[in-house]
Amino acid sequence: MPADQLLNTVLQYYQELHDAAKTEQIIGTTAHLLSQLSNPLNLGVLTSQLLTAPAIWERHDGLRTSVRIISIYNSAAIRVCEQEALNDKNKLEGRPLEGGALKCDVWTRAVVKGADEYSKRWQHLLVLTGVLMGMEGNDRRALSGSLRGTLGQSVVLAANMALESHRQDGPLAGASIALALNFSFPLLSEFHKAQINCNELLPVTIWALTGPEGFCEGQFLQVIGESITEAPGQLLSWTSQTPSFQLLQAMDQRPLMGNIGPLSKLAAYAALHATDTSVVLAAHDALLVFSRQVLDAWRSNRFNDIDPAFEADKLSLETLQKTWPVLWQVFRKLLFGAVAVLQAIVSRSLLDHRMLNPVAASEIAAKSLHILRNLYFISNRNNNSAFQVYTFSYLTSIDSLSRHPAACELLLKEIRPLEAPTAPITHLARTLDLFYLNVAEHLPLVLSTAACEALIIKPATAYLSHEGPMTSSTVELFESSHSAILSVLSCPQHSSLTIDITPFYIVKLFESFPQQISPRQFRVAYKTVMQIVSPPNPIAAMEPHLAETLLEMLRASIATAGTALLPQTPDAAPPDGTLPEDASKGAPAPCSEQSSLTMALVDTLPSVPLHLVEEWLTITAQTLNMIADPKLRAPVKKRFWDILINGEMDVERAAIGVAWWGDQGGRELFVSKPAQEAALMSGAIVSNDQVASKL
Repeated sequence: MPADQLLNTVLQYYQELHDAAKTEQIIGTTAHLLSQLSNPLNLGVLTSQLLTAPAIWERHDGLRTSVRIISIYNSAAIRVCEQEALNDKNKLEGRPLEGGALKCDVWTRAVVKGADEYSKRWQHLLVLTGVLMGMEGNDRRALSGSLRGTLGQSVVLAANMALESHRQDGPLAGASIALALNFSFPLLSEFHKAQINCNELLPVTIWALTGPEGFCEGQFLQVIGESITEAPGQLLSWTSQTPSFQLLQAMDQRPLMGNIGPLSKLAAYAALHATDTSVVLAAHDALLVFSRQVLDAWRSNRFNDIDPAFEADKLSLETLQKTWPVLWQVFRKLLFGAVAVLQAIVSRSLLDHRMLNPVAASEIAAKSLHILRNLYFISNRNNNSAFQVYTFSYLTSIDSLSRHPAACELLLKEIRPLEAPTAPITHLARTLDLFYLNVAEHLPLVLSTAACEALIIKPATAYLSHEGPMTSSTVELFESSHSAILSVLSCPQHSSLTIDITPFYIVKLFESFPQQISPRQFRVAYKTVMQIVSPPNPIAAMEPHLAETLLEMLRASIATAGTALLPQTPDAAPPDGTLPEDASKGAPAPCSEQSSLTMALVDTLPSVPLHLVEEWLTITAQTLNMIADPKLRAPVKKRFWDILINGEMDVERAAIGVAWWGDQGGRELFVSKPAQEAALMSGAIVSNDQVASKL
């Protein structure tokens, strides 16, 4: 059928509503006609009629209709580009011309003229976006330089006019604007991007991200919760045949959900370039509300109590293999999208003078941490937080908050764990407690001693001991509680509190090793405490015998420690016995409880008070020679040697070490082999030249 006759037929079909199959046929024919018509006026008529056609717009297919319009013009523009290149070759060879035989510039101008006053501005934006993508996408560069700039300017103008009227035009208009700019934004020049009305764009993109066309305010989690059943063996089951799973899949396949990355970047750009600070603060509040909705929905879901280590024991096989991975893929999209926008807002808060005053800065930082806390059940799983944007948002918010002690104390009070929970603690509750401890670890320097005791020491103490299996999540919580307490002990202004809790903490430390804490973690903790209670720290003057008492406690524990090999942990130290940031630099050294405690004793030598250095060098050398297994003793001896020669000791202690090595028999003691323990009668008299414990 000739193109002009086909045009009349299509225009007639536009006037009535048809079934889905017929509608798809009409759309396909429209795309074909756009590349075949040779009269520019007909192209304008076709575009004008398409944007008002009841057959297209009265089907109420939502955003899929907007996708169809963009796709029609994108496909047609690509075809016109191909035809132009082919026709240039056909002219040289004397062959008939293909399609409408219009140049790309002529075709583009003709189509754009069809976006007239009879249709909405947001519909114009869809057409312009499709044309821009088809002509300029994938480095095609089919348009002349002047027309390329004009088309980019037209996209921005249509977008700004559509943004001004989208509230009157309805939800589809806002979603379509976000969709169109999502596709066209990468193709715009920086000059044209700067002309977009970001004050209006930011609320639209946030709504698109969190609203019905995005993550539906987290309501999909409530629907999923209603579909969870209990399978035989007390397993939780959520099958792929449930309506909630089909709803989740349908949500994930929506046009905007398939482009969450570009959409979040668009929202982030708007947050950085909006001229009205109140719009940015409103977007921040919207993210906070959204994150709270997601957390509340997850809290009411029975899946929230599943520890990753026990997924196979808690979930049915179909759930574990089919539906569960899909849910977490959606969660990851949600996290990355929300944090990308949050990072832009946090970045702006460092530069915008209207966001830098003490009240605003502390509120923004606290709200940002609330957002990250609400989404922590996602970011804490499967290393989902291991990306730079998340780290920046988290650490910058803590840094900003730490400038305001009152705001720090208020935040900790708002999110602190319950002291006496009435219900059993769920995995979600422990995850939120972990976030609390991680944040609290950064704040002791700006908190009062009373606040540190109430808001850090007491909550952390609850997790210093644990009964039951040690999963990776419980180990992480256990480590964070130790880190939080050590951060308080390390602050000189809290010396009075340090004196009170150090003995209790050391006892807990010994009780935890080696079942609940790894050798490396024990060494770090003990070394840190020794540094805190030793000169020149103020606590050494207040309690001069505390350092020696801790050394004696460690020595006494070594005497009764087990000699069996301990299982290797992921953070095990390499054979040289050092404490590297990256333990993968060498194969982990074997260790026992005895050798690990001895290694901890070696680590404390640079902190031993001066008048005790020589004595404890001797004790340490004798103690390491008590390790019978050469493979376990070798790393300890190497670490001892490193302490003496690698500069970890200050000048005074190093001088004492040199004298001990040369004149006090240190060398002979160090290189001597362990003596076999002699059999003694009960009550036998032993040699007095052994150094006795002072405990």
